[in-house]
Amino acid sequence: MPSTVNNISISYDAINESNTFTSGDFITGTIILELANNTEIKSLSVKAKGKTVVRWTEYRNKTIVIHHAKEKHFSILQHILQKQSGDNNVIVEGTHVYPFTFQIPHGDMPSSFIAFHGKVIYTLKAKLRQSMGLPSKAKTTFNFLSKPDMSIPQLMSPQYGTKSKKMMLFTSGNASINISTERMGYRQGEGLKVIAEIENSSSRALAPKYAIYQKQSFFARGEKRVSTMEILKEVGEPIPPSTNQKITKVLNIPPDLPISILKCPILKVEYKLKVYLDVPYATDPEIKVPLVILPAHGFSQVV
Repeated sequence: MPSTVNNISISYDAINESNTFTSGDFITGTIILELANNTEIKSLSVKAKGKTVVRWTEYRNKTIVIHHAKEKHFSILQHILQKQSGDNNVIVEGTHVYPFTFQIPHGDMPSSFIAFHGKVIYTLKAKLRQSMGLPSKAKTTFNFLSKPDMSIPQLMSPQYGTKSKKMMLFTSGNASINISTERMGYRQGEGLKVIAEIENSSSRALAPKYAIYQKQSFFARGEKRVSTMEILKEVGEPIPPSTNQKITKVLNIPPDLPISILKCPILKVEYKLKVYLDVPYATDPEIKVPLVILPAHGFSQVV
């Protein structure tokens, strides 16, 4: 039997310039239904849902092993139309618009995130069930940002690190580096100021280098998959031999860098700042300190 549904679509209204939502926000939208003929239906519903899914494969003894896990954050179903016993629930042909409103539950849910081995996704799904034939569906995603977790130890505290190195072979002498940052938590797009005290007692000029790394961790039934990537890297001016210098470097955190995800049981997104001296023909003395990336907007009381 030919379908009488020409089209079904779902959309929502933005509540801010960044088109993001957080826990407790209301989502208002519409379902648009275009019918070619009068149609008897069983129900028209919309569902708001948030979930995290991880999946990866690996080879073990010439066998493909699939690791998979899912964590549901919330699921809310709302019936727009529903046939009651004995009713003749017929919608006439033409275009029909049905509004809906949801409130996102309060709670500590991870921000939207998509990677190769997993994703955190939030969706709105419309479903029309007819008296005859298959259901008609429409789906859209919305961008969710979690509120900053102020219970993280040292989130607003300065971070410190120190490292020394005795040179050998082609670069004789010693080198040491001490760094500090104003805090652990930084917003998307914010400048990260790094203060470094460098003592170069070696026979060569040594250049300080700065990098931000992202670590993605995925968990499924006792198994773990980790991916690490360099987000940005910058090189400072070389420190001459037999010199002590105190230098300040500001790294601009990318405005679209994903928010840290620290409490989801199956997916984590973590960051570290690495500062090191580029020593020729030797292991570089390096310092790593943790970073927590916070949303750029909407939480001005945090930082």
